[in-house]
Amino acid sequence: KLVLILPLILIILITLCFMSTVCSGAVTVKVTPTIEVIKGEMAKLPCTHTVSPSTSSSTIVEWFIEELDGNRKRVAFRQGGQSKTDEDTPLSNRGSIGEDFTLTITSVQPSDEVKFYCQVTAGPAGVGEAATELKVFFTPEKPELTKPSSQAIYVDQAASSEIGRCVTRNGHPQPRIIWFKDDQPLPEVKDREQKTYMVPSLVKEASGLFTLHSKLYMNPTKADKDSEFYCMVEYKLTGGQVKQKKSDSIKINLNYPSESATFSLLNTAPVKEGDTVTMKCETDGNPQPEFEFTKDDKSIQGEGGMLVLKSVKRTDAGTYQCTAIDFDNLDAELNGKINIDPVSVTPTEPQVVMLGDKVEWQCKTKGSAPHTVQWKKVRHALLTSEISYEKAGEYMCVGAVPSVPGLESHASVNLTVKGKPMIETPAIGEVAKEGDMVTLKCASFGFPAPQFTWKPAGKESVMVENNKVVSSLTLQATPDIMKSGVSCEVKNEHGTDQKMISVALKRADMQQGGSSSVVIAVVVCVLLLLLLVALLYFLSKKDKLSCGKKDKKEV
Repeated sequence: KLVLILPLILIILITLCFMSTVCSGAVTVKVTPTIEVIKGEMAKLPCTHTVSPSTSSSTIVEWFIEELDGNRKRVAFRQGGQSKTDEDTPLSNRGSIGEDFTLTITSVQPSDEVKFYCQVTAGPAGVGEAATELKVFFTPEKPELTKPSSQAIYVDQAASSEIGRCVTRNGHPQPRIIWFKDDQPLPEVKDREQKTYMVPSLVKEASGLFTLHSKLYMNPTKADKDSEFYCMVEYKLTGGQVKQKKSDSIKINLNYPSESATFSLLNTAPVKEGDTVTMKCETDGNPQPEFEFTKDDKSIQGEGGMLVLKSVKRTDAGTYQCTAIDFDNLDAELNGKINIDPVSVTPTEPQVVMLGDKVEWQCKTKGSAPHTVQWKKVRHALLTSEISYEKAGEYMCVGAVPSVPGLESHASVNLTVKGKPMIETPAIGEVAKEGDMVTLKCASFGFPAPQFTWKPAGKESVMVENNKVVSSLTLQATPDIMKSGVSCEVKNEHGTDQKMISVALKRADMQQGGSSSVVIAVVVCVLLLLLLVALLYFLSKKDKLSCGKKDKKEV
């Protein structure tokens, strides 16, 4: 029995020896897990190996690719100093193995983005392999943005309208399109039930590159009439780079009803007799409606929204009016008036002056009849002294022809005072009790508009009142604030100013407490007086009250 068992044990040990790395050693293969390359360039996929224990047997190094069905296909191999590229593979004319077993691929294409396997066979030592992935990148073309084929878009429609179509071509890997309105990115929404959404589509070209389309739909409002839209493609490159390309901008052709009309004189120079006067009537709607023109309530002929008077004379003086009817908003009163006379006013251009400077303006006019010129100011007299913040505002020059009652021509100029901020004396903050919320106000002059800094900080709001900027702060009246107050600091490019604002208990509460004390004191005094009178009366009845004489005295 022993003679029969020993050969069987020997056969089993020999078999295990060939299958086991303990007996025959092991093959270790190392590759770079991921190789990144730009389309069209050369890719090198290194492969190194070690055999333990070393063997003099011939070693075979083979490179395989993983196909779509999951099977492997050999593309090249090297044995005994000789290398060869397999035929009928994607790398037949582009792949080769070097002496260091590196697989080199020329003119890399997107189709090469597969998993590669380096397999090393070392005879009795066995077989080893490792996988590497090839990543291919290519910059897409600049995105093209076009308007839809339909004409205008109407506001307040029930359904969203197509705003634009964006396409970017030949990118790899798949890029991303982002939409912008007035330089602000729009959220990526694909739900067509929303007012703003996008409809993307992707095409994989025969080259393996991606072409991405995206349509933007919106339900625009009148506020979007001047908005600019564009799209941007975001794509990846080697080394984790993320880059972007921006399309040209478009504006949508938006139709919306008119709400008001303006009638303006387009002449920029003073109007003299013999000049050509051009007036323009327009509304704030789109498209523009039809216009009618009248002079002193008599119909005159215009063209579109333009009214042109050639070689004006004194007889052309009068009141001109334009009227428009917008059938999309019949309730709107769309008209404007202009008084025309060959007289005009030309003050100086608007000015910005430094605080403390002086300014001098002139008002000139020309006319075919005796005329007068007069300066008017909305809130102050004519500038004759140093400039202060209170003197900022609008100044008006009025030219008039006394021979034509009511005929005037006006021109205005605005004065802006520039300088460091100046805080008005703030009011004390009052609270009913410590810990209540209190609102403090800090008003400052200054141009450019100053920036406010509150210490400690709280909920702040800022508003403009005439030529002042007012900041309101709401916070809790803590013990520290009741003790030290709150700091308001203002700053612009010309300087700073700072004031402390105190927070105290309301005076009404204090006065009420004082009044209560006075009332109590008066009541106590009256009670004491009544007790004294009662005591004197009691003593007089008992003959114990002496007034210095023997006769009894009445109290």
